[in-house]
Amino acid sequence: MALRPPAPASGRLGVLLPGLGAVASTFIAGVLAARRGLMPPIGSLTQMARLGVGSTPDDRQPLIRDSVSLASLDDLVFGGWDPITTNALEAARTAGVLAPHDLAPLADELEAIVPMPAVFDTRWVSRLEGRRVKPEASKWAQAQALIDDIARFRDGQRCDRLVMIWCGSTEAYQAPSAVHDSVAAFEAGLRADDPNISPSQIYAYAALRSGVPYANGAPNLSIDLPCMTELAAREGVPVAGKDFKTGQTWMKTLLAPGIKARMLGLRGWYSTNILGNRDGEVLDAPENFKAKEVSKLGVLDAILEPSVYPDLYGHIDHVVRINYYPPRGDNKEGWDNIDIFGWLGYPMQIKVDFLCRDSILAAPIVLDLVLLLDLAHRAGASGVQEWLGFYLKAPQAAGAQSADHDLFRQLATLQDTLRGWAGARG
Repeated sequence: MALRPPAPASGRLGVLLPGLGAVASTFIAGVLAARRGLMPPIGSLTQMARLGVGSTPDDRQPLIRDSVSLASLDDLVFGGWDPITTNALEAARTAGVLAPHDLAPLADELEAIVPMPAVFDTRWVSRLEGRRVKPEASKWAQAQALIDDIARFRDGQRCDRLVMIWCGSTEAYQAPSAVHDSVAAFEAGLRADDPNISPSQIYAYAALRSGVPYANGAPNLSIDLPCMTELAAREGVPVAGKDFKTGQTWMKTLLAPGIKARMLGLRGWYSTNILGNRDGEVLDAPENFKAKEVSKLGVLDAILEPSVYPDLYGHIDHVVRINYYPPRGDNKEGWDNIDIFGWLGYPMQIKVDFLCRDSILAAPIVLDLVLLLDLAHRAGASGVQEWLGFYLKAPQAAGAQSADHDLFRQLATLQDTLRGWAGARG
């Protein structure tokens, strides 16, 4: 895409987070810790990675944050919505991701971050009970209430710009319907309380109507709809979706390109997850797991291209399971059994047991999406930002071609886009 120099990253950048749970509270705590010099923002490309901008070995390898015009961590202001949590400190303590000694120096700042009452509907997350929900009954009124919230936050926190990242729970699976075909149809559906409009879609609509860049960190059907694509283009707002690429799917996008690079065959890939946090509880409901399953299952076909290599990848049994196991908490275990075959068809196996921390892996993704969507917006980019697919399980395509799932090609696209802005910056 043609790049123009971004406007300066001056002033305060408001970060609005629907869902102030484990991921959001861990993200906020990490940024606050980095500001104080307590711990570097490990896992964030925008803060830790370097960008090769020259053509010889002697050329500098500057940090990404020194190469392009990114907002400073000191300029981030946090807000959001949650149907359960009363403040970010309570959210962090309840999630149990961070140890008390890590939260202690941040406690006052975290406690001061109080989420607004949420748009919430148990039909979409049956395992949770909302206690802090908006009183508005109609979906149109809920959308207007969110738009008002955004305006009040912008004014009250003296924000020059805003970005919204969905960090809420996975909603029940749904397919697109007629109400999603256009902005006009969607707005008519809001007024008619169409049952096919979910809370996350109302948040996405409110963000775009308010001129706020939006990314979807869950597998919900929200920003990847014709009505939202139309609205993002109309309002000149960059968007990205969907589903943070953290544990098991990250492993798949690492390993599958390597298997394909060697032209080894794949017969089956069995994945199971043990997870005990709020996300695991929500995904224990079959209708919510279905949304996550669809997001996870699309990765292998996109990378391996079975129609191009039928002898190698034409008959794959790809199975994904998620098991809610409360003792595990946020420390997810992702176990993969991979059946491959090689010369003369002889079988081999790869086994991966990834004992990861879901929110620890997701938090730097939130930070990068915030800063890069803000960069794109200041540079006049709008619509789907396919170059951000590196961060997402089910990246949204910007055109007729399917989105790329190969992690290494995704990284190259991300770096090339940032080099373009580095050059445009001069």
